[in-house]
Amino acid sequence: MNLKTLLMGAIATTALAPAAFAERGSDGNVSIIYWQAPSIMNPFLSGGTKDVEAASIVIEPLARYNQSGELVPWLVDEVPTVANGGVSADLKTITWKITPGILWSDGTPFTSADVKFTYDYCTDPEGGCAQLTKFDGVGSVETPDELTVVVNFDQPTPFPYGPFVGGESPILQAAQFADCMGARAPECTEQNFNPIGTGPFVVDEFKPNDVITLSANPNYRDPAKPAFATMTFKGGGDATAAGRAVMETGEFDYAWNLQLAPDVIAQMESGGKGTPVAGFGPLVERIMLNNTNPDPALGPDERSVIRPHPFLGDPAVYKAMSMAIDRPLLVEIGYGQAGKVTCNWVPAPAAVNSDTFTCDTQDIEGAKAMLEGAGYVDSDGDGVREANGVPMKILYQTSTNAVRQDFQALIKQWWSEIGIDAELRNVNASVFFGGDPGSPDTFQKFYADVQMYANTFNGTDPQSYLGNMLCDKAPSPASQWQGENISRFCMAEYDALHAQLTTTADAAERAAIARQLNDMAVENGAMIPLVHRGRLSAHANSLGGVILNVWDSELWNVADWHRLQGS
Repeated sequence: MNLKTLLMGAIATTALAPAAFAERGSDGNVSIIYWQAPSIMNPFLSGGTKDVEAASIVIEPLARYNQSGELVPWLVDEVPTVANGGVSADLKTITWKITPGILWSDGTPFTSADVKFTYDYCTDPEGGCAQLTKFDGVGSVETPDELTVVVNFDQPTPFPYGPFVGGESPILQAAQFADCMGARAPECTEQNFNPIGTGPFVVDEFKPNDVITLSANPNYRDPAKPAFATMTFKGGGDATAAGRAVMETGEFDYAWNLQLAPDVIAQMESGGKGTPVAGFGPLVERIMLNNTNPDPALGPDERSVIRPHPFLGDPAVYKAMSMAIDRPLLVEIGYGQAGKVTCNWVPAPAAVNSDTFTCDTQDIEGAKAMLEGAGYVDSDGDGVREANGVPMKILYQTSTNAVRQDFQALIKQWWSEIGIDAELRNVNASVFFGGDPGSPDTFQKFYADVQMYANTFNGTDPQSYLGNMLCDKAPSPASQWQGENISRFCMAEYDALHAQLTTTADAAERAAIARQLNDMAVENGAMIPLVHRGRLSAHANSLGGVILNVWDSELWNVADWHRLQGS
């Protein structure tokens, strides 16, 4: 399976798409399968990619990123800049002009009041918002008129495109969510499952962790779109079944995130029903290191809150764990051409990809020596070292997926060779990435010592993404377990450097600071990066208009999807 071939195939398929559709709803039903099933349609209450992407069909941001990573207007006339007067010369305000005539799916006008409400909703001090970093530095949001939104920053902000931009920061309807502020946010089941939106589809029925049925938005701004009258969004199962359902049996039109070995993808493609599409963005498979103590004896509201971890905070430990890993082998067995070895948290775009570290050679003996030198010895001869008299045994969890379980088995073996014992656990992906504050099994709760997963960010500027590692972004009971600082990493120097990034305008300087922040997080034990992953999905040969986007939601242009003639 050649990545270049996949990319060229995607371009060729897109070229066959007709320029316009005859009428809205003329192409019947389109079926999508996400083997990680969405559990909510409100991305402010879940950091899981599958939830963000499902929601993007219904609720939209003011602007988003296209397939080239370029910021494009969505619900506005143009993207504000200093050159066009939309961003003030002192870089402290950005003014968005909403396109006239946009309606919510219930027929009411979309106005600036909805945009301001979304800011108030996410920043309510009594609530927990998974996307809070998008609003860092915002002092206020003003609405001079129904079509004008002014975002005021506390200080000069060279990159003012965090709020209301990309699939992770869409607009909620103020009228629908008015009674869902603060602590009440997760209790609003109807609103969170069936949001009123401006997108091409509306939710008819939402069954969490199972299936979503949708229909064309009768008030969508383009009268000829979407081409499909209905959509079936199936969740659950596994990546293998999802890939087969598109490329072998033709049961579904689109399958997301086919985290499968290259030979498996090639075999599926030979079925003749569908085509895989791939592209590299900033997606990284990594092992997150718990900087707090997950000991069950601490109780549910203290686990993964009280620091430090008994031994994972020692650089000798996490560096030895990293040295013991054979990353080229992981790439080979897990992703082939759709994977690359990486030592970085942020490997793309190229300008922010640090070259500080090397990690492409496994060094078991070096890892042993590092642990020995730090005083971690196996005093009783059972093959497991001790830390302050306590065996170095860790719980290593991830989501249920064939590639991830292969990775777990290999890494467990390598760690055992250096005297660290790992108990393996995998959790259904719909639950693991679900964000339910009542569940003990979410990746935000992190009731384990280490956990493995991948995530990414919208656009090409990593400022908000790097902000996820700020001290105050750690999930806890106080934030209803929302927040993207999953490792509970906390370093004053990191916070200070990130603050510098938010006020730096020069592109080269911003990239340099981003690389430094990446290095600081990796060097100081936030995570162990493993593989820079290409996104790999598949669509039916009869489905036109699909343009894979690695910088935003994969479903970013679902309004343009259509059935190819003669299919």
